[in-house]
Amino acid sequence: MPNPLLDNVNIKSIVPLATPSELRHQLPESTLAANQVQKGRHVIEQILDGDDPRIMAIVGPCSIHNLDAATEYARRLRALSDEIGDTVYVIMRVYFEKPRTVLGWKGLINDPYLNDTFRIEDGLRLARRFLITIAELGLPAATEILDTLTPQYIGDLISWTAIGARTAEAQTHREIASGLSTPVGFKNGTDGTFDACVNGIASALGQHHFLGVTDDGLPAVFATAGNPYAHVVLRGGHDPNFDAAHVAECEKRLKNAHLPQNIVIDCSHANSHKKPEEQGTVLRDVLTQIEQGNTSIRGIMLESFLDWGNQKIPKDLRELRPGLSVTDACIDWATTEQLLREMHERLAPVIAARRNPPKAPNA
Repeated sequence: MPNPLLDNVNIKSIVPLATPSELRHQLPESTLAANQVQKGRHVIEQILDGDDPRIMAIVGPCSIHNLDAATEYARRLRALSDEIGDTVYVIMRVYFEKPRTVLGWKGLINDPYLNDTFRIEDGLRLARRFLITIAELGLPAATEILDTLTPQYIGDLISWTAIGARTAEAQTHREIASGLSTPVGFKNGTDGTFDACVNGIASALGQHHFLGVTDDGLPAVFATAGNPYAHVVLRGGHDPNFDAAHVAECEKRLKNAHLPQNIVIDCSHANSHKKPEEQGTVLRDVLTQIEQGNTSIRGIMLESFLDWGNQKIPKDLRELRPGLSVTDACIDWATTEQLLREMHERLAPVIAARRNPPKAPNA
């Protein structure tokens, strides 16, 4: 029996949770959804290997808070991806967990009703159902892993995973990354340095043993084979780090560590000083680098939603605007469409040249 003087001293309550296998049984992925997730992972791996010359665009809200608005966004993004897909591989940013420096809303899974009721099982169900919808629409999904149990519940529906700037140094997240079934991007530290992401990649490539929970909810020791598709995400720090000089420095660090020189540029966060209007400036600089011959940049990230900017969560939730971010400020749909079309137009000759490189002259 637990000793009340020693165990759970600061725990107010313990609410049993459905096991991952129970939730998956109740909300199974369709064959259509499973095929889309598998396809998404395969294409991303090919891009990172250099076998697919396209550039990834991981685009979507800073966080998901309204599923109807997010579904409308996904439909628009899917239609646009059909038009630009020969040069840009579009992946929807579907973030259900949000890191907090102190306190605040931690995302749809933690508090799905935005009212401090913390109905986490409801959040997991909503997240899983939405990911099935996204996959059946034909979009690959990207997310960030914060809670170490979350992948057991939704990981089979994810095509690309991020390890954030605050967790890239954590041994636990590096171990989990080594066993994830998706390619995984490690963000540089919040100070802008490369140690966290470069060391994180090296760790994730290796084999690990760690404690976890099985699909049936039993504690177990997991042994990983290592993740061959770990890569860097540059998100800025004290200063932006998207420019050619920082990219070259990152390439050098990866080369010296004998790691693949694969880089994704986050056009938001510190790279844009969290100002949505600067995301386009960052993207255009990155496109210029690619036009000038850079081959290490494999993708970009944009924080984007239906409406421009962000909002605080009001006490009266009826005042909440469904298509407006409740976390970081985002660009709106019109700007997103404009930027992605520009990206497609500028990259078209680059991608065409990569697909048909000039033949070497006969000796």
